[in-house]
Formats: sequence, structure tokens, C-alpha cells
Amino acid sequence: MCKIRTFFNSAYINKCQRAMQKRTSAHRTNLQQVETPLLFPRYGEHGAFYRFKSGTGRVLPLFYVYDSYLMAPESWAEVLTLKGSRSIRGTPYDGVFVALLVEERHKHDILASGFDGVYTYFASNGFSFGSSHQNWKAIKEFCDVNNLLFVPSVGPGYVDTAVRPWNNHNTRNRVNGRYYDTSLQAALSVRPEIVAVTSFNQWHEGTQIEKAVPKKTVTRLYLDYQPNLADHYLQLTRQWAENFNKEKDKWLM
Repeated sequence: MCKIRTFFNSAYINKCQRAMQKRTSAHRTNLQQVETPLLFPRYGEHGAFYRFKSGTGRVLPLFYVYDSYLMAPESWAEVLTLKGSRSIRGTPYDGVFVALLVEERHKHDILASGFDGVYTYFASNGFSFGSSHQNWKAIKEFCDVNNLLFVPSVGPGYVDTAVRPWNNHNTRNRVNGRYYDTSLQAALSVRPEIVAVTSFNQWHEGTQIEKAVPKKTVTRLYLDYQPNLADHYLQLTRQWAENFNKEKDKWLM
């Protein structure tokens, strides 16, 4: 738990907020998956815990739930729906829970489970139904009809062949930032409330946007951003964030 405190404290010092991504395990109960009864007494009021206005009007901590499809909708519904036998809704342990959408059928499971929204996570366009830009409009329409939050996830590129040599067909080249631009434009075109970036520093999947300089070891060549500067993707992220905020203001007019 001390690592979690450091996680929040460092964000607070740097005037940032953090939302947590939780990984679903088939070996844990539904209440253990949610984890808020464990987290909230210690960190629920922390100033760096990112909060979002839920469908009920309450401003609550936001959680991304990775691999949410590993647990049956009926089990999730016990804790995430108002009438669930172990419901946390309306209690001090309530939150905004956003589930991972991989396959098209997952959107119906997510709705039945009682989740508050969906996110797509994967940075490789075309890898899954959820990560395919061409499907985002339909997903957003489904979410709007069912009062769900839609969080499209974008990335600067994708290459994981250093750890998954067989997966070259899912590689997406950065093209000096154009892949990132295209992904972000696709996300903004459906007018989401939140856009997620995959990732800040997941180097083994080639999705990092943090500063990078050329480096080669005996076993690996690290991708850099040349001929662009080391902070090229941070600058692109800043520009798109500013654009996103301006666009959102127009949507609300």
C-alpha cells in the first residue's frame, strides 16, 4: 500500500491526477475485483485521485477495468448494479468503472454488468473490434443510447515483436507522428468526453510517448523519434490536448 501512496503523492506534488487501471483475475471474487473497500478508506479522499461526474450526478473516482470480460456479467452485476446482492452503488465505495471492450459482443455484456463505460485500450488499429477506428462511431452511438461513457484509446504506434516475435502483423509504424495524429483525429471525430493514451512508457509494446534518445544493447534496439526531438510525442500530445479542449467547448455550445 505504501507504493500506492507514493503513486498518488508524486502526482499531487506535480499537480496531476491519477486514475487506476485494474486487471481482472479469474481467481478473485467480484467484490475483490472492485477493490474500492480496500482503497477508499486509505486513498479515497486523496487530492490526486481522478474523479469524474457519474450518470447519477455524483463525482466519483474513475477506474479502468482491464480484461473485464474474464468475469461473467452476472457476477459483475452483483456489485455494479443498484439491485445487486453486494452492490456498492450509492455507498462510500462507489466509483466510475470503465470496462475493456475487445469484441463487439462485449458491449452488451458491459451494459448488463452495470459498468459506467467502455474503453478500447489497444493502440494497434484493427487489432480488435474495439481498437478499430472505423468502429468507434458505432460504439459511441451505442454508449450514448445506453448512458455509457466511451473512452477511445489512441497510441503513437505499435510494435511488440521483441517480446512477441510472431505478432509482426499487428505492428503499426509511427510515420514521424502521423499514426498518432490519425488516431487522435479519429477519436475526436466521435466527440468523446475522455480520450486515453496507450501509453506513456510501455516500451516493450512500442507505445511509449515519453522522451526517447537512441539506444542499442546487445539484445535490443530501442526505437527513438529521430529526426524529431526527444520530446516529439509529448509535444504532439500537448497540442492535441489543447485542440481537444477547444473542440469540447464547441460541442457544449
